[in-house]
This record gives sequence, C-alpha cells and structure tokens, in this order.
Amino acid sequence: MFQTVDHFLQSWTFEAAATQKLLNHLTDESLDQAITPENWTLGRIAWHTVAAIRIITANTNIVFEAPATDFPVPTSAQFIADSYLQTSNAFVEALKTQWTDHTMNETIEFIGQAIPNGSLLLFLLQHQSHHRGQMTVLMRQAGLTVPGIYGPAKEEWAQFGLKAPQM
Repeated sequence: MFQTVDHFLQSWTFEAAATQKLLNHLTDESLDQAITPENWTLGRIAWHTVAAIRIITANTNIVFEAPATDFPVPTSAQFIADSYLQTSNAFVEALKTQWTDHTMNETIEFIGQAIPNGSLLLFLLQHQSHHRGQMTVLMRQAGLTVPGIYGPAKEEWAQFGLKAPQM
C-alpha cells in the first residue's frame, strides 16, 4: 500500500514509461494477435490497459479526462499509445492537485471489498504490469521486437556488450 502521493508517483513514473514503451512498439497489424480465438487480442489488452486507469479509479473522488470503457477496441496502434500517454498525464495531474497523503488512507469500495486508496493504487500498478506481461508474449507472436522493461530483452543484450542468455 502506498502511504504518500509522492511515493506512488515515483513508482508510477517508471511503470507508466515502461507501459508506454511497449505501446509505442505496437503496429496496427499486431493488434489482432491472439493466443486463441477465445482470448483477448493484443489490441484488446492494450486498450484495456489504457481504460483501466479510469475504470479502476472510478469509485474514488479523483476526476480526470480518460476513456471510461475498454470496448470497442480502436484499430490504430498510434491512437492507443497516444491515449495512454494522455490518460497517464491527466491521472498524474489529478493526483497531484486533488489528493493529499491523507487521501491515501481513505477507504473506498472496490470489487466487493473496502480498501484504502493507497492499496487501490498498488492494485492499479500490479494490474498494469500483469497486462504488460501478456502483451509481451503476444508481441513476440506477432513478430514485434519487445523492449526490455526490468532488464534487457533478448535483442538488447548486445547493446550492453553482453551475450544473450542461452536458449
């Protein structure tokens, strides 16, 4: 659970940049990539990641401009990436101007549970990381280069003068 707005924003800055980095690598053609016809496509997961910022925070008193539904899915990868950037920036500005450290301890209802806002924000970060992992698998299947997030991706080891781990 986050105790202060600043502590959350420090984490969000890194995590949002990581999500943006992935979204910036998507192509319009890659948005249809799916593991099976019964599972979400790469585009559906990417757009859900954008809209989830507003959806997850909907039961709080924070107000910011962002998509509030995650369907239908846009067909433009650039639109999804641009929407994430706008949503993230609006969310950050709203937190900075509308919440205080005291707000982090206020309790809200979320998925049938009473939780503090600081826990909700932790959930938001974890939810985003979960979907980034799904996106990287679908990106590989779509033939896209996956950028490193918490360390170098397979294609990036050489940039560090290192040999990629053995397959």
